[in-house]
Amino acid sequence: MPLSRYLRDRKIRGYAVQAVVLAVILLGGTWLVLNAAENLRRAGIASGFAFLDKPAGFEISFKLIDFSARSTYARAFFVGLTNTLLVASLGIVFATILGFIVGVARLSRNWLLSRLAATYIGTIRNIPLMLQLMFWYIAMLTPLPMPRNAINLGDAVFLSNRGLFMPRPDPAADFWPVAVAFVLGLAAAIVYGLWTQTNWRRTGKRLPVLWPVLGLIVLPALVVRIIGGPVLDFEMPRLAGFNFAGGLRIPPEFLALWLALTLYSAGFIAETVRAGIKAVAHGQVEAARALGLPSGPTMRRIVIPQAMRVIVPPMTSQYLNLLKNSSLAVIVGFPDLVAVFAGSTLNQTGQSIETLAITMAVFLIISLTISGLMNWYNRRVALVER
Repeated sequence: MPLSRYLRDRKIRGYAVQAVVLAVILLGGTWLVLNAAENLRRAGIASGFAFLDKPAGFEISFKLIDFSARSTYARAFFVGLTNTLLVASLGIVFATILGFIVGVARLSRNWLLSRLAATYIGTIRNIPLMLQLMFWYIAMLTPLPMPRNAINLGDAVFLSNRGLFMPRPDPAADFWPVAVAFVLGLAAAIVYGLWTQTNWRRTGKRLPVLWPVLGLIVLPALVVRIIGGPVLDFEMPRLAGFNFAGGLRIPPEFLALWLALTLYSAGFIAETVRAGIKAVAHGQVEAARALGLPSGPTMRRIVIPQAMRVIVPPMTSQYLNLLKNSSLAVIVGFPDLVAVFAGSTLNQTGQSIETLAITMAVFLIISLTISGLMNWYNRRVALVER
């Protein structure tokens, strides 16, 4: 077959172009790697990941896992990673809840409620997140009273410029049966909720969900606890000298970051929710009113389920933005992944390429995981056409 005939074949031309582009990318990447390695060799900088096994030599103020100055850089990485996952997950949960509330309130027929929601959205969305973060940390949390004059809530919760102190659960050694019962009850509640949805689609009959789900979650653990006796105690915070001792301490840096991320993202989520609700045909609401449904059930059972098809795709972008914006923690000194690994670890080891590559790879993996989960949920709520 002559060469001209191959060139006229669109399929073959497409494969050839893709092969050339892939080869150029691979060659360019190889050149970058070799050039970086040569520059590091000339500068006398060691490359590789052997530094991860060396002692870090610094402390981390907030950590979910054990860490000391004698711990390795690899453990410092996991401390920063868990801190980032904690603030991002809490931010996503509370921003979603607040965003839905504000978005629905924005469409309320109550003039005052609607104006308040609109004012919140307009204010939050038009102030840079960094300024909001500095506002919460410098203007709201730093001026709080010293621990001796801390705001006291029932002699159990204390708020001062050192952070929020609250009782810390202190489970006994025989607490595991209660934990197992709770996990099994939670799994049963999820299965029951999915089954009610399937049964509703198949028969059109809606079964009660709220109380059965709460019962499945609470009752097994409660029964095991009653049978097994007291297995959970609380360590209360107490004033010792110039600070509190014991209990659970949430530092002001974490509070400022969490508040800023939650309130900022909720403003965008609220607009996404409002747009999704407005996308639902008004005839659906009129039909519900004709059937005598109150406004509350109409919103929960008719409008919101249809609006989710419009809400979910842009909501994914807001979750990803919240995750990436958590890197602003370095402004207030919260030890997230960027501050601990791409900051302190990089400065001490000089392994800039390795630390930045690992940090970027982690954010990429987390972002792709969030996108995958949201895409899976989007396929579940999407309208399937025949």
